Amino acid sequence: MSEQKDLVAARRNEPWREELRKSHTGKERMSIPRVKMTEVDPHERARSLTKEVNCGLTEEEARREAIRCLDCANPSCMEGCPVSINIPSFIKNVERGDFASAAHIIRESSSLPAVCGRVCPQEKQCEKHCIYTEKMKRDAVAIGYLERFVADYERENGLYELPEMAPANGKKIAVIGSGPAGLSFAGDMARLGYDVTVFEALHEVGGVLKYGIPEFRLPLRVVNAELKILEQLGVHFETNVVVGRTLSYEQLQEMGFVGIFVGSGAGLPNFMNIPGENLAGVMSSNEYLTRVNLMGAGTEGAETPIYKGDVVAVIGGGNTAMDSVRTALRLGAKRAMIVYRRSEEEMPARREEILHAKAEGVEFLTLHNPIEYEGNEKGKVCRMKLQRMELGEPTPDGRRKPVPIPGAIDEVDVDVVVVSIGVSPNPLIPRSFQGLEVSPKGTVIVNEHNQSSLKEVYAGGDIVRGGATVILAMGDGRKAAANMHAALSQQ
Repeated sequence: MSEQKDLVAARRNEPWREELRKSHTGKERMSIPRVKMTEVDPHERARSLTKEVNCGLTEEEARREAIRCLDCANPSCMEGCPVSINIPSFIKNVERGDFASAAHIIRESSSLPAVCGRVCPQEKQCEKHCIYTEKMKRDAVAIGYLERFVADYERENGLYELPEMAPANGKKIAVIGSGPAGLSFAGDMARLGYDVTVFEALHEVGGVLKYGIPEFRLPLRVVNAELKILEQLGVHFETNVVVGRTLSYEQLQEMGFVGIFVGSGAGLPNFMNIPGENLAGVMSSNEYLTRVNLMGAGTEGAETPIYKGDVVAVIGGGNTAMDSVRTALRLGAKRAMIVYRRSEEEMPARREEILHAKAEGVEFLTLHNPIEYEGNEKGKVCRMKLQRMELGEPTPDGRRKPVPIPGAIDEVDVDVVVVSIGVSPNPLIPRSFQGLEVSPKGTVIVNEHNQSSLKEVYAGGDIVRGGATVILAMGDGRKAAANMHAALSQQ
């Protein structure tokens, strides 16, 4: 931590940074309004599964937004970044137009900047701690927009350069799962000189970045470009390998892997256990999005079937629920609804995603909770019963508890129901790794170093957290890599 502070201070004291600070007064910087990113028209984008909603920033917009940054001596924004990006340094390089240097600084800490610039909840992390937000109660510097701009500029202009790599040490490391936690871990370990192999259960690499997040939020070309960079670092990828079934823990050891990182995610969907959940047309958001995003369901000529539906209800209020309901619109739904038991203010989804969904025509049935699904004579869902709710006392997480209103039941006709009320960890790993301690909820128990009860096994992401953001999973991957490297270096 002290080394990082020294680096932040040293870069801030470089002559060009001092001159840049003098180029505008604080008042001038603060007078610039936060940039607004251009979006594709809602009616146009709601008809396309692949047209990205946000258009990114122009060079002029990015440099003007970078001017707003006050280049704080003690940058509180960095406190909110799980991967510790040197935020002021990359932003000031944007301000002076040196986008290549900005990209280099981001990649010191992040293996997936173009991804994070699109899907990370910056408003709850780095931007939440920006001095504009914390001290001035004004709009934060658009750190996420700037990160996306830099990463896109780097990719589109072929500016990526391999970082300095440690000499190969001959030690083999296995990574289970190619989601954000596994990819972040793999990138860091490869740079440290390890021979890294990532095992992915599905037929494509990328984990939740590919099966869980639609292209209109995270284009495949962006994910694939980041994966190609990891391959250039020397990371090997093996698909269609289900560790815990087709490959055991003992076999990994026999293959010579001296360290294992478990980043297998939380792919087991939760249901409400109410009548009618087994009807055709009722499915989890995991199944729904995987069929569409990874298998092309819904596109002309696709071999994977999907219930499209004229009236689609998505149960839940998180980002995955928003992804599901907006996907339903793009598959042709005439009416697409979010059904959520609390009010809109309690929704965990990003505010931007809620606004995008509303602009596209999604209906919000808040303070409603499903209690039963009814089917037709063919066993297909055709109706849902909703219990009206009201907000009671706050729960430990600060949100007010939803309480049923006696006798207040609504019935709504539906063709498809997508349940998006959370996920549980992949159970295969805990079952097959003898001696691996897990919690009652099935998450892998780790210490402060992200090390499990098996000394050579580390873990991070949803398999530990039970459900979290891309950037928090990446933070786990980086932390585990640093600590595994420290432990292996002593052997």
